[in-house]
Amino acid sequence: MNSKKFGLYDTASNHLFDESSVAVGLSSCGAVYGVASETVDEGGAQLGAMPEWDLTDLYEGPESSQLKDDLKQSQQDAVSFQSDFQGKIADIASREDGGAQLAKAIRRYEALNDKLGRIASYGQLLYSSDNENPVHAKLHGDLMEQITSISSNLLFFGLEFNRLEESQIATLLNNEELAHYKPWIDDLLYERPYQLSDDLEKLFHDKSVVGRGAWSRLFNETMTSLRFEVGDDTLALEPTLNLLQSPDGEKRRVAAASIETVLNKEKRLFTQITNTLAKDKEIADRWRKFEDVADSRHLSNRVEREVVDALVSSVRSKYDRISHRYYSLKAKWLGVEVMDYWDRNAPLPNDSQRSIPWAEAQDTVLSAYHGFAPEMKDIAQKFFDNNWIDAPLRPGKAQGAFSHPTVPSAHPFVLINYQGKPRDVQTLAHELGHGVHQVLAGKQGALMAPTPLTLAETASVFGEMLTFQAQLKKAQNDVERQSLLAAKVEDMINTVVRQIAFYCFERKVHEARRDGELTAEQLNEFWLDVQGESLGPAIRLSEGYGTYWSYVPHFIHAPFYVYAYAFGDCLVNSLYAVYADASDGFQEKYFEMLSAGGTKHHKELLAPFGLDATDPSFWDRGLSVIETMIDELEQLDQA
Repeated sequence: MNSKKFGLYDTASNHLFDESSVAVGLSSCGAVYGVASETVDEGGAQLGAMPEWDLTDLYEGPESSQLKDDLKQSQQDAVSFQSDFQGKIADIASREDGGAQLAKAIRRYEALNDKLGRIASYGQLLYSSDNENPVHAKLHGDLMEQITSISSNLLFFGLEFNRLEESQIATLLNNEELAHYKPWIDDLLYERPYQLSDDLEKLFHDKSVVGRGAWSRLFNETMTSLRFEVGDDTLALEPTLNLLQSPDGEKRRVAAASIETVLNKEKRLFTQITNTLAKDKEIADRWRKFEDVADSRHLSNRVEREVVDALVSSVRSKYDRISHRYYSLKAKWLGVEVMDYWDRNAPLPNDSQRSIPWAEAQDTVLSAYHGFAPEMKDIAQKFFDNNWIDAPLRPGKAQGAFSHPTVPSAHPFVLINYQGKPRDVQTLAHELGHGVHQVLAGKQGALMAPTPLTLAETASVFGEMLTFQAQLKKAQNDVERQSLLAAKVEDMINTVVRQIAFYCFERKVHEARRDGELTAEQLNEFWLDVQGESLGPAIRLSEGYGTYWSYVPHFIHAPFYVYAYAFGDCLVNSLYAVYADASDGFQEKYFEMLSAGGTKHHKELLAPFGLDATDPSFWDRGLSVIETMIDELEQLDQA
């Protein structure tokens, strides 16, 4: 039940997904072996040599003797741990030295978490390097099955700990060694009301690999195998979505039509996957007695339902002032009253079509990070120097972008699919923000380094904002400034407005699924309803666009993940305003916040900056930053 167990971090973060960017799900990550590839963009321009992953910091290869030894040792250690402690936690807790003995047990449990997490991370990363490779797919599947089996021996630990009286735990925490793990123990206690019997917990755990895990894998491999006919080209999903940013309007239309055709052809499968996983979640929620369809995600995120409801309400109330207003302005720039949906991410008429070489993207991000804090740049530099990044497109490679934290005894790995677009530079800044955060939080150890999703997006979005502001300062004229501002507004709309629309879509799906299976037509209708509400009258949505829900991976891999993006963006807008006001010691407080990992609640982390996400006005303050940028765009338009 605990989202932080077994090193399988629930915060393996993905960049936001959109028609211009699709992210792979949380259970997939990518890997190859540290060579540099020469890549070209859509127009054939050279983007320069790009890094590919070097996974030898985890294991030498799929046949590594160390990998096999670690699996064998983990099994032995898990059995030994179970023998030493199962059925004995209450007795140990009652002893005079109970606090010290429990601390010793947790250290053993944490070491197992780190080792199992390393094994799982390697399998996930290798699989995403090419999930069409049957060797990678088999290894990933085999490792997950073995880890599920091994970790079932550890399930008892948190369950028994949670049966101790809170007053007894409070007394035990007087021991300094055990007090170190108080944040992890608090996490256990948060989940106590939803805990099932030991046998049921074990059943849920053991069946996950052939239940949700299997359906998620089917989704991944199906999505990777899809091919889209665009003119004379046959493309995978990522480059096809990238064409929706093409300056050629006809190319955008043809790409969109191809996506509609292929997704419609596969709708039966994607509808079945969605129905099955939604029902799986409903069963788990019912047994655990979660009241609302999103409550399990709120618990995992350590955020109150009321806070999320306030965020959603604030964003929806601003649709007309943000997305509706901006898209009306963009339609005017494009010379139409209403844009077709495939023109939503089209470049502006005055945008430069220059492709950005990889080396320039790297320098842009690192320079922006250095301008904030040299330490931030130094950490990010390691990702480039040590092949912790996989950048070029490849057949079979995971779509989108993410930073996988692996485990504290190793280091994160970043995946992007770099195509030389300005948005790709922002994506690089975003994922490196995650990477810096994960490096800093690693000192908290395998149990407490993982950060709730709502705060996991803080560093990534802050990294984007730093990069954007650095680029904006270099703007040479109003045309260049307008282009930069418009691109940033579009990214913020995609991060805030569309993610809340996605959250509303998921609510419709999961609430309706409680009453029976959903048809593809119902899912399409839900999608068109929420997209029409959020995008506004300046965007024309065709009936074929209704199928676009089916490629969004977070709906499959992490239900209700999506509001974390909006949470992070609004939070960062407020956080950046504090920084811009030259608050003394901001950098130090910022690094302390990132270094805390999962040891503090969002209220504790934001207090040093004078911010409070439980304050209803907090979200309006963050959204006003987007409104102000649109105000400036309107002024530039009238100049």
